[in-house]
Amino acid sequence: MRQSELFTKTRRENPQDEVAKNAQLLVRAGFIHKELAGVYSYLPLGLKTLNKIIGIIREEMLALGGQEVFLTSLQEPEKWQKSGRWSDEVVDIWFKTKLGNETELGLANTHEEALASLMKEQISSYKDLPKYVFQFQTKFRNEKRAKSGLLRTREFIMKDLYSFSKTEEELANFYDHAAQAYEKIFKRVGLGEVTYKTFASGGSFSQFSHEFQTLCEAGEDLIYVDEGKGVAVNKEVLTDEVLSQLNLDKDNLKEKKAIEVGNIFKLGTKYSEALGLNYKNESGEVLPVVMGSYGIGPGRLLGTMAEVLSDDKGLVWPEAVSPFQVHLISLGQSEAVKAEADKIYADLVKKGEEVLYDDRDLAAGEKFADADLIGLPKRIVVSEKTLASGKLEVKDRASGETIYIDHV
Repeated sequence: MRQSELFTKTRRENPQDEVAKNAQLLVRAGFIHKELAGVYSYLPLGLKTLNKIIGIIREEMLALGGQEVFLTSLQEPEKWQKSGRWSDEVVDIWFKTKLGNETELGLANTHEEALASLMKEQISSYKDLPKYVFQFQTKFRNEKRAKSGLLRTREFIMKDLYSFSKTEEELANFYDHAAQAYEKIFKRVGLGEVTYKTFASGGSFSQFSHEFQTLCEAGEDLIYVDEGKGVAVNKEVLTDEVLSQLNLDKDNLKEKKAIEVGNIFKLGTKYSEALGLNYKNESGEVLPVVMGSYGIGPGRLLGTMAEVLSDDKGLVWPEAVSPFQVHLISLGQSEAVKAEADKIYADLVKKGEEVLYDDRDLAAGEKFADADLIGLPKRIVVSEKTLASGKLEVKDRASGETIYIDHV
């Protein structure tokens, strides 16, 4: 991509209506556009990064044996009434609407009921189990407070995986594998060292669920971290009984703010019983399917990365999710510099490198400021100085280290 052709523009000042660091940086760098509070559009750079995050998550879900679907956002009340979650008094984040004939519908905020209902047509015998189904799908939540940029939005893409098992033991086995897959995901996107598997309330389903919490001062959650054991406990379940059960010493725990970037739940048979999702075992006995759910918001993950992996100059993307790997910058308008930069650009693209080529007629300071703000992993500079030396200036965005390499 030639930067002169990129329609998005960077900004020098923070948008006045944003208080969250992630939104300020992503808007200024031209990754996202705010439509209204809690609702953002993804621009070319942001979409490339979002799709790379989704790609990493998809690979790990497929490795678990997951099968991908894409369910509808529009939901009829009947399924949700069976589970008791259609009522606004029970779930207060519904967006609801009506068809022209006054039939009431809702915009899905999750999909347990929808998929349990769908799987009734696919599961009837123990031979049909287990099954693991996931999707990347737009969810809608009528959040009362949406002021944290991509960390809390009213419209967002969610990766939700649902497991369907014969027994609690079969669920527990898959649950552990799913937790390991989540740890791989956060490591691959560059957040592994600051993301903890965190014990949280299991609600009515089990004693514990697990959240994956990334340490960050912008986080809304308080967790207590045992750095030696690499685990954490959410404040909501921090009791002496829980600490004893988990073999944790309160004196070894450090209180930290964190952003929840993923969660996994053992759902048991709540939704299968409500929706009539049953199977026959080897003895012909009819039993409810045992379910689990596993969520990650790719957009929230992108926002978390902007909070954590950034500095006072701008964003700092890891290679795995960066929209481009190389920011090639041409300085000066001499024909020799332009020709050399064009050649390097063509060579890099031919080698399969993803390159953003700043061929704009701007001062060096403006180009460097934009490069730091956008935050691609490597910056290559072509100038009269590099031409004269026969070397290329290569700067690593994360470390700030600059080296000079021979170029023929």
